[in-house]
Amino acid sequence: MIGDGTSTFDARLDIVPTDPGVYLMKDASDSVIYVGKAKNLRNRLRSYFCKNPQGNAKVLAMISHVADFEYVVVGSELEALLLESNLIKRYQPHYNILLRDDKGYPYVCITMQEEYPRIMKVFRPDKNMKGAKYYGPFLSGDLFRALQALRDIFPTKTCRKVLPRDIGKERACLNYHIGRCVGPCQGGVAVEEYRAVMENICRFFEGKYDGIVRDLESQMNEAAEALDFEKAAIYRDRLSALKKVMADQNVSFPRESDRDAIGFYRDAGEICFRKLELRGGRIIGSSTYFLKDEGETEDALLEAFLMQYYPSAPEIPKEILTAIPLENHDSIEEAICEMAGHKVSLHVPQRGDGMRLLDMANANAKESVRRRILRVGASNQSVTTALEKLASVLQLPEVPVRIESYDISNLGNDDRCGGMVVFTDGRPDKQAYRLFKIKTVEGQDDYASMREVLTRRFAHMGDDKFAKMPDLILADGGLGQVNAIYGVLEELGLADKIHLAGMVKDRKHRTNGLVTRDGIDVPLAEEAREDEEMLALFRLVTGVQNEVHRFAISYQRKLSKKRNLTYKLETIPGIGEAKRKSLMKHFGSIKAMSEATVEELAQAERITQKDAEALYNHFHQSGEE
Repeated sequence: MIGDGTSTFDARLDIVPTDPGVYLMKDASDSVIYVGKAKNLRNRLRSYFCKNPQGNAKVLAMISHVADFEYVVVGSELEALLLESNLIKRYQPHYNILLRDDKGYPYVCITMQEEYPRIMKVFRPDKNMKGAKYYGPFLSGDLFRALQALRDIFPTKTCRKVLPRDIGKERACLNYHIGRCVGPCQGGVAVEEYRAVMENICRFFEGKYDGIVRDLESQMNEAAEALDFEKAAIYRDRLSALKKVMADQNVSFPRESDRDAIGFYRDAGEICFRKLELRGGRIIGSSTYFLKDEGETEDALLEAFLMQYYPSAPEIPKEILTAIPLENHDSIEEAICEMAGHKVSLHVPQRGDGMRLLDMANANAKESVRRRILRVGASNQSVTTALEKLASVLQLPEVPVRIESYDISNLGNDDRCGGMVVFTDGRPDKQAYRLFKIKTVEGQDDYASMREVLTRRFAHMGDDKFAKMPDLILADGGLGQVNAIYGVLEELGLADKIHLAGMVKDRKHRTNGLVTRDGIDVPLAEEAREDEEMLALFRLVTGVQNEVHRFAISYQRKLSKKRNLTYKLETIPGIGEAKRKSLMKHFGSIKAMSEATVEELAQAERITQKDAEALYNHFHQSGEE
C-alpha cells in the first residue's frame, strides 16, 4: 500500500515487468496527469513509490496526486519513445512539459490542396487542412514586410473572390491592369498557370530564390525579344524586388544546407527554445517556445522538446543541431528518422557553419528571455505583485515607484564607464537612462568608480535631466557595491531617504538573489519555483540586473571601438601620435574625418598635403568610418 496523506492505493510493483515501456499516472478522477517512458518499468516506478521519493518539486507534486497508474509494455526503448510522444499529444497531461508557442505570432497558410490556392494569415496550423503549406511563425512586422515583398515579386490575388465560383462575375480590378495580378477571376488563366505562381510563392517562403530568379530573367528576356517592353519592364521590376530581398538576407550559409538549430536559454524561472530553420543556405523561419523552469535537467528539457515538436512538424530536415548533448541520443535520433521517413542527423556542432547557426539560435533564445523578463509577466497584476513582494522582502515602508540601478563596466584600465537604468512602476523607463564616462578614478577600481557615478548623479538631483529622487537603488553587485553607494548617500545626507540593496549572481552569472546593507541575503531563484509571488519578484530583479548590465557594457564597447579606431590612425604612413591628436581636435570624430576632402584634411594643424592624401585613400579604399 502506498500512502502520502492525499492518496492510498496498492502499487503492486512486484508484478510490474522489467521491460521497456510507457506508464500513465492517473489522479482520483481517473484523468491522466503524467506520461513517462522507461527502459525498466519496475525500477522507474519504484523510484516514485518509495518511502522517500526523489525528484524536483513538480515530480513530488505529481506523486502526491497519483491514485493509480497503468503501463504499456513495448519491444524496445525506441518504441517507448515514440509511444510516449503520441500519448502526451493525446492526453496533454498536466505534469508533462507542454510546449506553448506564442499564439500572437501568425503564420502564412497557402492552400495548395485547393484548385485555386489562397494565401491566408492564420494563428495556428489546421490539421484538417491536408495539403496546405504553412510558413512561420512571424512577428507581425516581419509578416507585413514578407507579404509586401511577395506582392512586389508575384502577381498574386489579394481580393476575397472565391475561385472558381466567382470567375467572370465582375470586371477585373486595378491590380490586374497594372500587372500585379494574373486575373484568374476573368477566366482566361489556366489552373496550371495560376498554380505555377503559387508554387513559386512557396519557393519564396522556403528561401529557394535561385530558381525564381532564373524564371523571371527568362520571362523578361522573352518579352524583350518579342518587343513587349511594357511586360519586360514588369518582370524587371519583380526581379529587382526579389534581388533586394536576397540582399537583405545577410545571414548566408552553404546553399546545400537544410538544418534546424535548436537554441536554448534559461533565466529567472523562464526557459526558452528558439528554433531557426535553414533551407537552401538561408534562414527562412524561426519559432519561439517558453516553458516555466521547474528544475528539470537541460537534457530532459531538450528531449521533451524534440519528441513533442517533430511528430507534427510540417518538414523535418536532414540535420538538427542542438546545444545540449543527449543521454538517449541514438534512440531519439532513430525516432526522429522514423517520423521524417528519411535519415536525420542529430548532433552538437563544435565548429564551422553549424556552430555559427547554433550560436545565433542560442543568442536569439537569450534575447527572447530578456525581453520576456523585462515585461515582468503577461499582465499589470504580475508587475504589482512583484513590486509588493519587493517591498515586503526588503521591509520598505511602501511600494517603490522609481527604482534606479547602477553598474560599472570596463576593459582593464581602459574604457571605464557606468550605466544607470530606471524602472518606473516596475517597467523600464528608457528616457531616464543615463551613461557616465569615468573621469576621476585612476586604474580599475569598481567601488571608486561607483562612488564617482553616484556623486555625479546626485549633483543633478531635482533638475529636469535626472527627474526626482529614487525610492530604491538596486546595485549590480554584492555587499561591496552596496557599501560604496551607501557611503555616497551618507555623505549627501540621503541615507535615510533612499533605500538600497544589491543584486547578486550565481556561478553561471545569472541573477540569484538580493543582499541588504546589513548583509542579509534574500534568495530568489529556488523560492521562485515554489511561490508565484517570489517568481514575479525574481523576474523583476533579473530584468533590472540584466538591463543595467546590458546598458553599461554596450557603452563600454562603444568607447572601446571608438578608441581602437582613433589609434588605428597611427597605422597610416606619416601619421603619429601628435598628428592623430591634431586630427581629432580639428574634426572631433572619425566619422567627420572620413567624410572630409583632401583639401579639408590638409587644413588640420601638422597635416601635410601628402598626409591628407594618405588619410583620404585610407578611408575611401578600406571603407573605414
